[in-house]
Amino acid sequence: MTPVLHAHPFSSYCQKVLIALYENGTPFTFHLLDHGDPRTLAEFEARWPIKRFPILVDGGRTIMEASIIIEYLGLRYPGPVRLIPEDPAQAIDVRMMDRFFDNYVSTPQQKVVLDALRPEGQRDPQGVAEARRLLETSYAWLERHLADGRTWAAGAHFSLADCGAAPFLFYADWTQPIPPGCARVHAYRARLLARPSMRRAVDEARPYRHYFPLGAPDRD
Repeated sequence: MTPVLHAHPFSSYCQKVLIALYENGTPFTFHLLDHGDPRTLAEFEARWPIKRFPILVDGGRTIMEASIIIEYLGLRYPGPVRLIPEDPAQAIDVRMMDRFFDNYVSTPQQKVVLDALRPEGQRDPQGVAEARRLLETSYAWLERHLADGRTWAAGAHFSLADCGAAPFLFYADWTQPIPPGCARVHAYRARLLARPSMRRAVDEARPYRHYFPLGAPDRD
């Protein structure tokens, strides 16, 4: 049996796992989480009542959280692309950058988007302003981080950190454009978008772009 991924193609965290799967050509079954399929949604909720996706079901085991799913895949279904280095010190760098993209790029980006989905009287302009400032600070920090000649987030090799950076920077630039002065961040985002695994994830998500409340640009 192949593992089953419960996910939606337009979700950045689902794309994070899909990129890892595509990088290694890992066989899996995809269960689309769609409101038009109540049976699949009920199965998902029964396995994970918090209802945050993706989850990976492998036999009788349910794995939650995108980073943990990718770690699990590396242990259970290793492939040619090692997304977490064997060297413990290098692995720390990868995990640190993974948390950076999760907490300081994806989290504020989603704050802005989710606020736009709220009714007018329930919005949080102060929180959105703070989220936008955090994105600006994160872009500036990443620009300095990439100044050391890194091709990928944690060095010369594509890793877990880049699996998250790809969709998170993709949507973040739609939400709070990366400043023109952050040339290294723009170049890094372009390298991520050129990766075949990310291109596949982007193309699979195209039919759902109308869901993006701020308006999806045509440039990507």
